[in-house]
Amino acid sequence: PPPPAFTPPDGWWKDAVFYEVFVRSYKDSGNDGVGDLRGLTQKLDYLNDGDPATTTDLGVDAIWLMPVFASPSYHGYDTTDYDTVEPDYGNAEDFRTFIVEAHKRGIKVIVDLVLNHTSSQHPWFRGAASNVSDAKRDWYVWSPTDLGWGQPWNPGQDTWYPTGTGYYYGVFWSGMPDLNWKNPAVAAELDRVAALWLDRGVDGFRLDAVRYLVEDGGGQQADRPGTHAALKAFAAGVRAHKPRATLVGEAWADTLTISDYYGDTTAVPGGDELPLLFDFPLADAMVQGVTAGSADGIDAVLRDVVRTYPAGATDAPFLTNHDQRRIASQVGAEPGKLELAAALLLTMPGAPFIYYGEEIGLQNGPGGNDEAKRTPMPWDGTAGGGFSTAAPWYDFAPGQATTNVAAQLKDAGSLLSRYRQLIRVRQGSLALRRGALGPLTSGSSALLAFTRTAGGETVLVVHNLSGAAATTAALAVPGATATPLYAGAGATLTGGAGAWTATLPARASGIWKIQ
Repeated sequence: PPPPAFTPPDGWWKDAVFYEVFVRSYKDSGNDGVGDLRGLTQKLDYLNDGDPATTTDLGVDAIWLMPVFASPSYHGYDTTDYDTVEPDYGNAEDFRTFIVEAHKRGIKVIVDLVLNHTSSQHPWFRGAASNVSDAKRDWYVWSPTDLGWGQPWNPGQDTWYPTGTGYYYGVFWSGMPDLNWKNPAVAAELDRVAALWLDRGVDGFRLDAVRYLVEDGGGQQADRPGTHAALKAFAAGVRAHKPRATLVGEAWADTLTISDYYGDTTAVPGGDELPLLFDFPLADAMVQGVTAGSADGIDAVLRDVVRTYPAGATDAPFLTNHDQRRIASQVGAEPGKLELAAALLLTMPGAPFIYYGEEIGLQNGPGGNDEAKRTPMPWDGTAGGGFSTAAPWYDFAPGQATTNVAAQLKDAGSLLSRYRQLIRVRQGSLALRRGALGPLTSGSSALLAFTRTAGGETVLVVHNLSGAAATTAALAVPGATATPLYAGAGATLTGGAGAWTATLPARASGIWKIQ
């Protein structure tokens, strides 16, 4: 008979609040202007000190490291060696120490793994490009002619690039040649890489650009059946090697497309493809809703998720990430809007992700380039920002003298304090961590109302996205008493016997346990 279906242990990631870190910009221990792993290790107590009785740490459960593999670029998304730590960040021993110290504090660690492509400077590609008979020639995608495929998101940009031995395919740009996932040797090598880092202590991977692994003829470049098959096989290998490891995928697409990347949730609880997927439509809706003062877009996306995602799937909500303008720049750095955004994120179903600096209202640096989205973390208001005694690799974002960790740690009304409070409220409630979402009709475009329910616990959440006080229609939530878990000043809930009315001041939120 066939072996029984693999059933992984209950996923820790379903309860986790994640924190995205760009190591280059977090903390410089060597005072060369570049953040490093030793510096990040020094700041772990800020993220979680390991003592649940304290409230001075942020309280996150897991860290996502943007790429830490050897790379010729500042961002690391074009690796030249999957086995080696980027020398700017340290060495293997520094990474081991970081993992040990993170785990001491109960912090899980996932690392960015780019499966779609390597750097054009990778030894594999250099050999493949120089000789059609090279052993790794078929590790990349080749054509004798330019096939004229545009990028899926930018049809005017070609994706075939010439060498003396033919044209190679790179969906992002010439410096990132795509790996050939139709070649079993490529899949086997990336399985080996994953096992290596799992053995080094990581708790899973963030998988970059998962929609583009496999290309088919005629310019069919995204969301191909071969891509789903490759991801299912990769995920099975990760589960087999380390059953408690997780994967989170970047499928930047609409809700329906994202839902396909969970795979079969009956074969493997949570999905036999990817157990976590970033919710880009929800992120856009939350930022736009906070900006415009309307809940309608958020409500529509949440209802789409409930309708579309497979049973048992775990969402991965976020506000912004390293590829987007920071939310503080999008909403004008208004404290009320930033506090509202924090409350929205940390009451959403799934495993929320916070981009470093978001918790203090960090803005973009000058310009529209990607570096401006990834500026150094301002730890204090000094000239070096507590980041480094040397000139930082990139300038601080505007407002560093006042928008910094030290200033907000001392202020009970700061955005940082609000994040710490909301994270602890979430961690203290099974319904907020794992509960099913029940959208409610609020009776107003200004108000977003829903329930979260798990294990016999029901929590009612109401957000006022507008700049004026607002009151809900009667909300039908079974229960006779309401206990506030978190309520903005002036937020009230009245009623009982299964009919509740919430009144919230401008941009306020309320979270009540209904019994």
